Amino acid sequence: MPTDQLHNWKADFFKALSHPVRIRILESVRGGERSAGEIMQDLGIEQSNVSQHLAILRNKNILVSRREGASIFYSARDLVLYEVLDLLKGYFFEHLSEVRVLLEALEPAPGETLVDSHTEASSRDDVSERAESL
Repeated sequence: MPTDQLHNWKADFFKALSHPVRIRILESVRGGERSAGEIMQDLGIEQSNVSQHLAILRNKNILVSRREGASIFYSARDLVLYEVLDLLKGYFFEHLSEVRVLLEALEPAPGETLVDSHTEASSRDDVSERAESL
């Protein structure tokens, strides 16, 4: 597969995963095949909304489906998808940890207080107004 086609495929793949409901659907079927009704019940979302997201995941070959009587069952096409999702979760928590370290570094020293930027700006305005009135 030429590089441009691979980049396009990856972009389309991640675009298909770009909605939180679709990620929730994938988590719902993580333990195995689930019916559309079970997925809908798990997510607490209307049938038409779930159906729309299931169709997108199925059309991108992320989910596979099978019919049994009146029910349609869905499962992940390839379980390696969950490795990708777990890596992204780890990436998220690593980034969150870095942000937390930065925020902790910004905490005021004992006895020092943080100044709200809005409060600080209005205080500067007050001082400017008082200075102009002198």
